[in-house]
Amino acid sequence: MSDLDFLGKGMKFPPQVDKSTGRFKVSSGYDNIKESVYIILMTQVTERFMRPEFGSNVLSYTFVDLGPTMTSLMKRDIIEAIITNEPRITDVDVSVEDTDEDGKIIVTVTYTVTGEHRPDSLVFPFFKMGTEIVG
Repeated sequence: MSDLDFLGKGMKFPPQVDKSTGRFKVSSGYDNIKESVYIILMTQVTERFMRPEFGSNVLSYTFVDLGPTMTSLMKRDIIEAIITNEPRITDVDVSVEDTDEDGKIIVTVTYTVTGEHRPDSLVFPFFKMGTEIVG
């Protein structure tokens, strides 16, 4: 039994198939927590039929002018959503950094894994004002 078993494991996100076995890949430990935080941020509240309270409202800030007030509201909403939906982490903090790229901000979520006292973070690029992701 691994020391990180208490963190759980689940299907990797985004879903991937292991070519050698034909089964879905699984994530565990710290990667599973990071994927969970990402899923919380990318899921709109009420999007899940069986768990309408799951998710965040971060996508509703896409077409809003993100001045200091709205940025503070966005940070608060992200922190509340993560604390409510992810019990394996504590000490959640969010920072928002404007970039030189038009319509893109960087949201950094830092947190501590419960019981491990290990800080970790997730960097989340957020596109605002209807800009398209070009890749």
